[in-house]
Amino acid sequence: MMAANELNAHASLQADSKNVCRNIQILLGGFETKTGEQWLAFRNDGKYSAADYAKVASEAMSKVGPAATRLWNPFEQEQALKRRRFFVINLLRGAINGLAYMHDHDRLHQSLGPASVVLNTIAERDAAYLVPRLRDLAFSVDIRYSSLESGPGALSEGLWRRASASGAFTSLEKRAFGIADDIYEAGLLFAYLAFVPFCETGVVDGLSLQKLLESTFRLDLEAAREYCLADDRLLEAVKFLDLGDGSGWQLLQAMLNPDFRKRPIAEAVLNHRFMTGAAAL
Repeated sequence: MMAANELNAHASLQADSKNVCRNIQILLGGFETKTGEQWLAFRNDGKYSAADYAKVASEAMSKVGPAATRLWNPFEQEQALKRRRFFVINLLRGAINGLAYMHDHDRLHQSLGPASVVLNTIAERDAAYLVPRLRDLAFSVDIRYSSLESGPGALSEGLWRRASASGAFTSLEKRAFGIADDIYEAGLLFAYLAFVPFCETGVVDGLSLQKLLESTFRLDLEAAREYCLADDRLLEAVKFLDLGDGSGWQLLQAMLNPDFRKRPIAEAVLNHRFMTGAAAL
């Protein structure tokens, strides 16, 4: 079922061959074996994921050491951090652009995370040539109004149950909830990429960061910033989000807003001053 759903998702996104998004992994075809196994073949657009990049960047931070004890050239240090910021922003822009394309074509991703963004490079010096692409569409959900009105499918039942619990009952409200739910996942990806590549290995990971934001601070990003500011190990992550008078924190707060109705759509995220790169560059 999951392979068939991914096949259908890619087919709907690649239907317009003249307007295929460069930030969605290209499906070449699929086949079924005699034993009933379903296989899909994708174009080889890179062997790395955003999770791989974050791991390598974090290991590099470990080699450098804590900010308070660094002895290497301050100019070289700042240039390296600028390259990292530029790379991360390009990575996020590509992922969000792919998400915007999916939403414009009536599809939710529903499993967006560091492992579901494939990269053609993890070399920060090649950030200008970076092309992030969304993959893992097995859990994607069709949000055409005809599909919403026909009732939930096996893969979307949980989503629409949460939508109802949040007060989204009509097809229009459910569609808005689904899009906002993807934006929330994109916000968690944003948080992951704002922290893990800028911290030493083992300081923070995706699950602990999510727990910190959701459970400890109940999505109050201002309080989370004060906490992180007191920990030298998180200093570079705080400085990254502080760019542009705290524009990174502002965007992250908007994407993780507890009220789904107040979260921005993907296009608004792309146009935010933090995402345009103006704040970092």
